[in-house]
Amino acid sequence: MSFTVSRNTKINALLLLVVAALAVLPLALGLGDHKEEPFTGADAEAETAITELQPDYEPWFSPLYEPPSGEIESALFALQAALGAGVLAYYFGVRRGRRQGEARALASKGDLGEGGIGDVGGADASAPSAPASGSKGA
Repeated sequence: MSFTVSRNTKINALLLLVVAALAVLPLALGLGDHKEEPFTGADAEAETAITELQPDYEPWFSPLYEPPSGEIESALFALQAALGAGVLAYYFGVRRGRRQGEARALASKGDLGEGGIGDVGGADASAPSAPASGSKGA
């Protein structure tokens, strides 16, 4: 039994390995060990930098909803990301399905035009037939 791997499968496996490495390497190498909260978001990092540079800074506006804890904030962010990924996956799936449907329709149309069911002796089935030669129409 011979097993061949397609080019797309190899690319997908390589991408999966890269994503796994990006997730695991910072933890394995101990990046962020010198910080109290090593993997905080960019918003928290920016807020810390701003308050260090200008302690009297006042924000222009406040959030519409402030979650009661960081865990709930993370869960809402993950839900937002999942919904966005779902919308994108649906959109690309519909586009691919339409493209495949059009290709199938063109392929079946081509099959019918080359002696298929709808092709009678090379003439268009919807056109009226001409009387046979040598006979007069009734």
